[in-house]
Formats: sequence, structure tokens, C-alpha cells
Amino acid sequence: MPKILVIDRCCYSRTGLAHIVSESAVHALPIEVIQTDDLLKAREYMKWKPDIVIADFYGFLNELHHIDQLSSIFAASSTKTRFILLPYARSALLENYCATQDIWFNADKSCSLEALEEALRNALTRTHAKADNRHIASLLTLREEQILQLWKKGESNDRIAESMHITVKTVYTYKRNIRMKLGANNRFTLFRRGTELVEV
Repeated sequence: MPKILVIDRCCYSRTGLAHIVSESAVHALPIEVIQTDDLLKAREYMKWKPDIVIADFYGFLNELHHIDQLSSIFAASSTKTRFILLPYARSALLENYCATQDIWFNADKSCSLEALEEALRNALTRTHAKADNRHIASLLTLREEQILQLWKKGESNDRIAESMHITVKTVYTYKRNIRMKLGANNRFTLFRRGTELVEV
């Protein structure tokens, strides 16, 4: 059974895409669809080895401190995974980054249903001998991303330590590593909006 992962911040887009994929006659077999509006969960779902990932990464740009955080999604994909990108709007930063990845179909949300169905049909039926010669290093580890999420929510070090089952001292170490990787001198510059993704 083909597996498709839909990653989109907008619940209407996710629901619509999941419906189109499930109901359209792009494949004779039933299709299993899972959807998420969370990049951390998306990274976990990549362990499911989906055949197709339909994503709008544009909606997540304001959350990212560095565009390379998307590398964790691509690095977790299998050699058979095809990426279909349907961004809400154009971003030079996102387009330049995605140009370095193996993208099966790249359009936007104004593309016709016929074009989308054709892309899905081709992705499901054509063999795609994608060489696994990618060397994509994720900027942050999964644990660092989880700590960063809690940190952004304003959780105290004690709460983060309790939630992650680590010591408070280890939380400090993770936070220091996160700041260094994201090029932030301190937590104030780290969470100031627009410090990293200024080219959106």
C-alpha cells in the first residue's frame, strides 16, 4: 500500500490534499495518508518511509532559525521517497535550498488538480532510481530540536529537564550547543524574530 505524508501548516490545505490523494484515481491500490503541521513530528513520520511527501515548507519559515533545519526531513527520507512541493508563496531562500535537494515535482498551490494528479500518478508508478549519494547533515539533532521547541515556549530549565528525562546541567549544555549551531550570541538574539530568515 503506497504511503503518503502531507506536511502543511494550514489545516484546510492538509485536509484537502489528503482528500485529493485518497479519493483520486491515481492508483489502483488504497493509499495510506498521514498528515501533520509539525516539523518535529514530520521528522518522526519519515521513519515510516513514505513513498511520497507532499509539503508546503513556506508556512514554517518563521519558525526556523536556519533553513538547514529542513535537512532533517530530507536526510530521513529513503531512496524511494519522492518530494512534491506545493508552497503557499514564493521565497528565494526556500527555492535556493530546495534546488539542492532531489525534488520530484515543484509547483505552488495554484497549480491545477490535473497537474497534481499527474505528478502523483507518475510518482507512484514510475521507477525512480534515486542514488543515495546525499550527504545531508541535519543542523540540529532531534533532541536539540525538541529542547528548542520547549525553550521557545518559555519552559524553565527544570521543566525541560523533567520533560526530557535529563539533568538541568545537561539542559544548559544543549542550550549552549543550540546557540552555537544557530549562530546566536545569547537567547535574546536567538528568539528575536527575523534574525535568521531575512530573505523570506
